[in-house]
Parts: sequence; structure tokens; C-alpha cells
Amino acid sequence: MSRLLVPYYEHPSVRPAEWAAILAAAPRLYGVVLNPASGPGDRPDEGFAAAAARLRRAGVTVLGYVDTGYGARPYGDVLRELRRHREWYGAQGAFLDQVPSGAGESRPYEWLTTAARTLGCGTLALNHGTAPHPAWAALADLLVTFEGPWTDYRRTPARPRRYAPGVRQCHLVYGVPSGADVADGARARGAAVHCAVPGTGTHPWGTLPHGVAPATPPAPPGDAP
Repeated sequence: MSRLLVPYYEHPSVRPAEWAAILAAAPRLYGVVLNPASGPGDRPDEGFAAAAARLRRAGVTVLGYVDTGYGARPYGDVLRELRRHREWYGAQGAFLDQVPSGAGESRPYEWLTTAARTLGCGTLALNHGTAPHPAWAALADLLVTFEGPWTDYRRTPARPRRYAPGVRQCHLVYGVPSGADVADGARARGAAVHCAVPGTGTHPWGTLPHGVAPATPPAPPGDAP
């Protein structure tokens, strides 16, 4: 069964029903990416802290979002944000975004991922957005080997790339029409984790994955006959 990684970048106080739907989907989740302000922000956010606590109580792994700028960001800044995610939101792991994919590019990340583990990041997800060199598998628990629109994903051949045992692959697909079966497509391409959202444009991760939807409130009673 393919599990869901949910990168939902909306504030819990603005979209409480959507966050409640994510919580209700807890048994199907691999984890939730917490992203208060393109990272943890400059100060703790009570809304995200409360949402993270509810997810942890439900057994969901909370991954703190940090942009690594394809290795261009100073590692001190990256570690500072990882520490804030741990201290402010109780994140059990990290979702490192904008990670390069070449073989030689993995070496600098060896130090970074080791430092992240030392900080207490038990689960590390690296978002390459494409299939990285197998050398990256030694650094992570989850490799995002595809991120892009459904129009591109449906043309991606089902040729699974093999990585070290125990390392899972994830596919993040946006612009997915209702009824499209991304879960089967992900499995055929070697990914045990996926997310398929209908959102498009510059902010597709402000929409919930297909299959995770807020409860529809009951219709108000009509006039008595």
C-alpha cells in the first residue's frame, strides 16, 4: 500500500477543517511536512505548534521543512532552522528541499545529514525532485525522486530505480485531475510514498491530496412541510 507524505503549506487557523482532515487520515500517512514560513519562521507559531502536537499524538511523523538551496545556503542557517523545528514544533525529522542529485554533490551533504541526526532528526527526507545518484541513499530515509505536474508524470516511464534496502522513494505530483490513480503509478515506478494534489501554479501545496478531504457539514434542515 502506498502511503502519503503531505506537504500542506497553509496555516491551521485559516484552514482548520483541512488540518482536521489530515489528522483524520493519520493511519495512511508516512508523514506531514510542517512549513510555517518557508521554514520554521523567526518565532514559534502557536497554531502550527498545536497542529504538530495533535499529529504526533496520532502517531504521525512531523517533518520540519528547510530549504537547502541546492547546497548554496550556509549549513549553519540550515541547522539553525532544523533546531527551531525540533524545539518549537517537536519535529521528529526533516524535509530538506532543493537538494541536488549528482554523485559528487552528495559529499557536502554527508556532514549536514549527520549533524541533523545528531540534533534528533530521526527521519530524513531529501527532495531532489528527480532520481538522484544512488550515493544519496546512504544519507536519507526517503528520497523524493519526482516532483512535478501530472502532465509530466504520466509520461514518465515505469522503470523503477533501485536504491539501498530500507530507503523509500516518494513522488510528489501536482495538477492531478480527480480520478487519476497516482498511487498505482507510483508503485509501478518504485515509490512506496506519494502525494497527489489538484493544485497548480506557484503554490500547488496549498491544496489537500486527493483522498484527504474535510468532512462535508450536514445540510441545514429544510422548511417543515
